[in-house]
Amino acid sequence: MRHAITIFLSALLLFQVQPLLGKYILPWFGGTPAVWTTCMLFFQALLLAGYAYAHASNTWLSPRLQAVVHLVLLLLSLMLLPVEPASHWRPRGDESPTLHILLLLAATVGVPYLLLSTTGPLVQAWFVRTEPGKSPYRLYALSNFGSLLALVSYPFVVEPALALPVQARLWSAGYVLFAMACGWCAIRLAVGQGGVAAPSLPRPTADPSEAAAAPRPSWADVLLWLGLATGPSAMLLAATNLMCQEIAVVPFLWVLPLALYLVSFIICFDNEHWYVRPVFCLLLMVAAALGAAVLFYEAGSTVEIPALRFVKGSQPISFDVTITMEIGTYVLAAFACAMACHGELARSKPHPRYLTTFYLTIASGGALGGVLVAVVAPLVFLRYSEFPLALLACCGLVLLAYSRDARSLLRPTVLASWLESYIGEARRMQALVAAVTSAAAVWSALIVAFTALAVVVVGHVKAGDTTALFRSRNFFGLLRVTQDESGPEQERYLYNGRILHGTQYLHEPWRYEPSTYYGYNTGVGLAIDLTPSPPLSDGDPRGPLRVGIVGLGTGTIAAYAGRGDLFCFYEINPEVRRVAEKYFSYITDARQRGADVQVVLGDARVQMERELATTGPRQYDVIAVDAFSSDSIPMHLLTLECVRDVYLKHLQPRGILALHISNRYLDLSRVARALAEELNLHVVRIDSDDAPLGRMQEGPVGGVSAAEWILLTHNTDFVSHPRIRQASAEWDLPSTVLWSDKHGSLWKILEE
Repeated sequence: MRHAITIFLSALLLFQVQPLLGKYILPWFGGTPAVWTTCMLFFQALLLAGYAYAHASNTWLSPRLQAVVHLVLLLLSLMLLPVEPASHWRPRGDESPTLHILLLLAATVGVPYLLLSTTGPLVQAWFVRTEPGKSPYRLYALSNFGSLLALVSYPFVVEPALALPVQARLWSAGYVLFAMACGWCAIRLAVGQGGVAAPSLPRPTADPSEAAAAPRPSWADVLLWLGLATGPSAMLLAATNLMCQEIAVVPFLWVLPLALYLVSFIICFDNEHWYVRPVFCLLLMVAAALGAAVLFYEAGSTVEIPALRFVKGSQPISFDVTITMEIGTYVLAAFACAMACHGELARSKPHPRYLTTFYLTIASGGALGGVLVAVVAPLVFLRYSEFPLALLACCGLVLLAYSRDARSLLRPTVLASWLESYIGEARRMQALVAAVTSAAAVWSALIVAFTALAVVVVGHVKAGDTTALFRSRNFFGLLRVTQDESGPEQERYLYNGRILHGTQYLHEPWRYEPSTYYGYNTGVGLAIDLTPSPPLSDGDPRGPLRVGIVGLGTGTIAAYAGRGDLFCFYEINPEVRRVAEKYFSYITDARQRGADVQVVLGDARVQMERELATTGPRQYDVIAVDAFSSDSIPMHLLTLECVRDVYLKHLQPRGILALHISNRYLDLSRVARALAEELNLHVVRIDSDDAPLGRMQEGPVGGVSAAEWILLTHNTDFVSHPRIRQASAEWDLPSTVLWSDKHGSLWKILEE
């Protein structure tokens, strides 16, 4: 009982602290998907270190010494509580975010997490010593059940109900209980097993010769274990990356694939009959086909399937790909890979004598998968190629495991023996012929399917926009600059992921005009045009403007800057600044006109909070929030606390907060309306259509894109201005959704 309690508590705490700390530091690093990927890398590396400690302790230390060392470490870890990131760890904006996150987590939760990581294999090894003849692998399933319970409860129970500081304190209290339970196990081990020699062996079982006769795993076995653990880990992180990139970086999208990842461990290790190889092989094949399809069909596109072409007049079957279908494909692919690979791991598990070696190899594979996705992929690939490659690798590893399994029905001799039991021994030759034929047919089909998947994946990885002027990938996402040479104006584009983040026409006079989502007819264009005061008429001169912009992009909003104006961009990605200044001229042109254009690197909220604490409010006339990474939403930039305690404090009393809410999947107008109601602000919604470029709309057609902006202000003169009243859209919302730092509901604002 004590072993089960200790292992369950450790698993519960192990996976509760992951989303807790991930959410804690997410706003500090811009809310990008890579924050969670880096957190997972840290947790997997610590899990590996914990398993290595358990393996070394069980191999080289006597039971009494194991207990003493572990008790000392438990007492030391209690001195590091509570686990709450200190404010001095907030980034300045010029450091490596990956390294900074790893160091931050190590200082905050490193030692407690390391000891929690050791618990599964170490306490199971203690269980083998003290409970001879009983299998420890059910405890491994119990550990994964505790982990699953922690993950499922966090987004639905813990996150909505408790503030982050309270979560950290309650977690620390739970850790104290764990330390007491683990100490109980250690003391009982020391008292009952203190004098046992040969610490590398478990306590003798009912058959003393069984452990000694157990075959040692070969290097081929260990390498296969490593691969079968690496593939699902890489697939988990790659799928999570893509989901967060498309919607938002929120705990639910972290824990959903991770929970299914743990479910696969529970199913595969709790009972060997639960993993039915043909069923999950078929599931993996379906997931591989869908995963290959999603490489070419993104949400919003239409798929046409030819139907009965030989029948005259038949029409193709077509359907629209939705974000739910795309997310479902990612989740299914991650789960299918985890089930198939972990099922093969469970089938190949060694004798309990080599239990810690087995778990250490699994942990090594998990950490290796994290390194490949979080560290190697951004350095090697200019696209999110790790998802299709991980999918291909998992399929190949499962095929390899099938081929090495001496019990597999895909081996002709095994299949022949199985057939003999049904058709009789007298027909042995017929059974052998049928077995060879069947096995050859199945293997041929599997190899053909794997080859087809490999061709699709390799083609996708090699494919790309060869005409791009610039491509880069870093911690914050994918950037690509392209140019259209077909028209006389020559237009240049900046993409972040799949989303267009700004354009510029290269020839005069259109190079000076604001384009895409920032034209004169858009919400931000009207906000800047009609401030300060606003002017009594369109022809009246205005004074110097002070504008803050969250998100740089191409720097298009700088097109509004004139002599004496201050335009300050807050940008977290240093690559965006380099691109905006090298490939686009909005910022350079504004500076030549005499405007003071500044670019502050770092997360906008962190930097603006730092400015309030050091230099005071900047008294902006307009703050434009346009900080989207691909289609994902950095939720911490749209919470009640951020608007109330940061944006409004930086705005002058009659200033305007402009929120760019254009999005394919989420109805952010509900969030904006809730903020206006909570803070007693006037709210205006500006839905602008595609339009020609220029103030008089005489430029190239389509130079200005359709955009949705929400304008929030205390300025009654602004909202009653004729141009605002004419441009404002009707607004009838069924409900509003208020986001706070404590909780933000994503599913309530999904587009129908």
